[in-house]
Amino acid sequence: MTVTAPSLVLLIPAYNEEKRLGPVLDRYAEYFHRHYPGLFRIVVILNGCRDNTIGIVRAAERRYLCLSHLEFAAPIGKGGALIEGLRLAPLADFIGYVDADGATPPEAFHDLAKRAIAGEGDCVIASRWLPGATVAHAQPEKRRRASRLFHLFVEGFFWMGIRDTQCGAKIMRRRLVEAIHSKLRLADLAFDVNLLFAAKRAGFTIAEVPTVWNDQSGSHVVFNFRTSLNMLLSLVRLRLLYSPFYAWLRPLRPLETWLYRTLNAPPPLSAEQAEAEGLRPPPDQEKDKDKGGDPANQ
Repeated sequence: MTVTAPSLVLLIPAYNEEKRLGPVLDRYAEYFHRHYPGLFRIVVILNGCRDNTIGIVRAAERRYLCLSHLEFAAPIGKGGALIEGLRLAPLADFIGYVDADGATPPEAFHDLAKRAIAGEGDCVIASRWLPGATVAHAQPEKRRRASRLFHLFVEGFFWMGIRDTQCGAKIMRRRLVEAIHSKLRLADLAFDVNLLFAAKRAGFTIAEVPTVWNDQSGSHVVFNFRTSLNMLLSLVRLRLLYSPFYAWLRPLRPLETWLYRTLNAPPPLSAEQAEAEGLRPPPDQEKDKDKGGDPANQ
């Protein structure tokens, strides 16, 4: 096949997704094989899975050459999984991610890729809240209210003018990811805000476009007081990271870590972790990397 488009890596973070992930991998692999003329890879990042998600992924890898995975035994959170996956940015011209539940169909992600390649933005993100978006099955009312309340806090803290920071479909140019990776500190559900704010602060452009989206049952995210408090604390921490006062709060770091663990949330990455090694791959992957292997082809 003649390569006539930029190379593209798609990340799919997965936590206990044995029941939903298989059909999603089939749809994406088959769609992009037929419709994308450039080099295309899917990398699943398994994050502390306790079910047979790895078996589903390995079976799919036998069917599709474009598919590979990274596996982390510890529960590092969706944000932590994406921080690790984004280390693969040097392997492609564009790198993006979608949720493992299939809420974003491959056609919708392909639309984001076309817009990014056409230069609409250094980062192109899907939005469920813009005119023109097609939401086949709306979220439950409780989740919609929580989403809009979270949006108010995001705007109040960061003034980005983005309607939907949390939609799980985004694509970025390689140079953007390489420029901001050390600034990605949040391992929980506020990771997307961290990524977008870091990109804006670094001078990159963000294009928010209406998408096709279908709410899926079986979500592992439970919106309750604990989840809401954790996300609010993450936003406060991110705001402080970009203030001149954060260095003064160093004596409170142990309390910060204790609080996140009490809330059953992955603790935020420290500056040292983010800028150095972060959460290292398992030993077998580290050995392959030392030998010059490509972690996306394992």
